[in-house]
Amino acid sequence: MNAQRYDTISFLSDYGLRDEFVGIVKGVIADIAPHARVIDLTHEVPPFDVRAGSLALARCISYVPSGIVLAVVDPGVGTARRGVAVSVGEGRGVLIGPDNGLLSMGTALAGGADAAVVLNNPQYHLEAPGATFAGRDIFAPAAAHLCNGVPLAELGEAVDPNLLLPGVVPLSRTEGDETIAEVTWIDRYGNCQLNVGPDDVAALGNRLSVVLTSPTGERSTRAANVVRNFSEIGGGIGLVVDSFGMLAVCVDRGSAADELSITVGDAVRLAALTDAPGVTTNVSLRQNPAH
Repeated sequence: MNAQRYDTISFLSDYGLRDEFVGIVKGVIADIAPHARVIDLTHEVPPFDVRAGSLALARCISYVPSGIVLAVVDPGVGTARRGVAVSVGEGRGVLIGPDNGLLSMGTALAGGADAAVVLNNPQYHLEAPGATFAGRDIFAPAAAHLCNGVPLAELGEAVDPNLLLPGVVPLSRTEGDETIAEVTWIDRYGNCQLNVGPDDVAALGNRLSVVLTSPTGERSTRAANVVRNFSEIGGGIGLVVDSFGMLAVCVDRGSAADELSITVGDAVRLAALTDAPGVTTNVSLRQNPAH
């Protein structure tokens, strides 16, 4: 595979913006490859949450320009877990990060891996005072050197891409007449993305019952229409076909996560609405002590 220069690094991490981590990584890149443009995809992946980072990368990957994707959500930093660089699109792009499943969905959605290397050539690392900042010492230099035209094979030993650690992809399932979905992402507006698209529930119709289960096992049932935008929800909740083509539990101009006490990983049961339950919840009634 011929080496090529890259001009863009798309950067995703769980570093946040309170500390200096993102700035240092970008400084390393600028020092080695000053021509490279860095696009910040997000740095607010929940700390240590590899699955959330993998899903965020999957949502982004179709929209990033050709070049390098630098992804760092790395709870195993400093251990025997490997750092890797994965070529996709016949070299049009390279994904760099830990081999912990973070890159797997992005790689698959980019068309699959052409080649991969373990980042174990110290010639392309920074000298590290400690082992816990691979983003600075290993991943950022690898991305920058690729931008300067260093061949992928120079960064370390080749590895079979099929042996890279797969991600954990949450899949919906069917139980009887119900589709059991999972909340995979809650955005800053409180919209709760599910791991089902409109085609997955088309047979259930456009008006569904949405059954939510609290951590204590208490269930509530809501009626929801499948709609195209937030304004069509009206009152109550709706199942909006979101900007990534998935269904999301939403309220208009409010937070569905707050209103329904939903968190990432919660199960949501979807079924055809055979009667109009409106809103039902389990409640307990107490006698007023004044009477």
